[in-house]
Amino acid sequence: MRTLLITGPGGGGRTTLAAATALAAARDGVRTLVLSADRTDTLGAVLGAATGPVPVQVRDRLTAWRPDAAAGFRDDLAAFQQRASSVLDLLGASRLDPEEVTPLPGAEELTLLRALRDAALSEVHDLLVVDLPPTPQALALLALPEELRRYLRRLLPAERQAARALRPVLGRLAGVPMPSEWLYETAARWDRDLAAVEAVVTDRDTVVRLVAEPGPGGADAVRAATLALALRGLRPDHVVANRVLPEAVADSWLAGLVAQQRKTLEEWTETHDVVPVAHLGRDPRGTDDLAALAVPGAPTGSSRTEWPVRDQLADDGVLVWHIPLPGALRDDLDLIRRGDELVLTAGQFRRVVPLPSALRRCAVAGAGLRDGQLRVRFTPDPDLWPRTR
Repeated sequence: MRTLLITGPGGGGRTTLAAATALAAARDGVRTLVLSADRTDTLGAVLGAATGPVPVQVRDRLTAWRPDAAAGFRDDLAAFQQRASSVLDLLGASRLDPEEVTPLPGAEELTLLRALRDAALSEVHDLLVVDLPPTPQALALLALPEELRRYLRRLLPAERQAARALRPVLGRLAGVPMPSEWLYETAARWDRDLAAVEAVVTDRDTVVRLVAEPGPGGADAVRAATLALALRGLRPDHVVANRVLPEAVADSWLAGLVAQQRKTLEEWTETHDVVPVAHLGRDPRGTDDLAALAVPGAPTGSSRTEWPVRDQLADDGVLVWHIPLPGALRDDLDLIRRGDELVLTAGQFRRVVPLPSALRRCAVAGAGLRDGQLRVRFTPDPDLWPRTR
């Protein structure tokens, strides 16, 4: 199953283009599921058919799904209260009734990740089109599984679970209660669920597509999104330039806007595969309008790159990591070595990368940005490398 993740700046037409893409794929004979976690049924309004917490077939080979974040949050809370009943009783805590629970911030994102996992594991469809939130939230969402798994490994290391039988004894010796079995079981279950989501996001058959209106704001958003995607080893397969005005209006009061669009399109064409989508003169509604947008359907390539691209031995004997960061500015980059990890910051985005075993025995000797690539230099640490006679 292929997965197409669609994002872009707010108001750029992500949901409309996600629906149009799914419809185009279905008309090409591809069994398609389009997924959105928007609280309001924008997806249903565009498709001309209501969507809800269960998948609904809206056309031949086209299914739409908008999972219910509130129901999922209530179910998770009820399950947690059940597993932690002994601890809650010890603390004298009163249970929360499902009827009084409202989703906390972030519940929609977690619900979307879970639905993404479930849909990708299903064999009913050939293509999954995901209407992601606006770009900053979407990129944070894509990074969430990797980051949460890292937190779990730090807080509850798997190797410590081997001492389960010693836990009561250790508790008496330390004078403090040791973590209960259910805590480790919960952490292991979360790790499995997050690993399944991470496998979908990092799969070579998962493609990212950016949607934006050509113009100064859209150009800034695409530039930031391209850099953030590169930080995670991704690149957009297409940049969909939405609501492109026709040349016929160049002599009207829209001449300035048309000129802005053309300038941005020329810039995007130099670095991206651009798909222009004409402005219909109205907000698209229904399958006829979506078909008139003439967007491409199922992706044919991959948007994943090797990260880092490569490492090589320089002439002076140091090891150099080459990390592609198109559009990065030197002042926006920050690099920190912390233990066995490398913390790389590009603008508002950050990634913590575990170092391979060879580089753990090296020190960072410097870094430089050239031609859209960050080159990180490592030199062997004589205290950690075996000595030769």
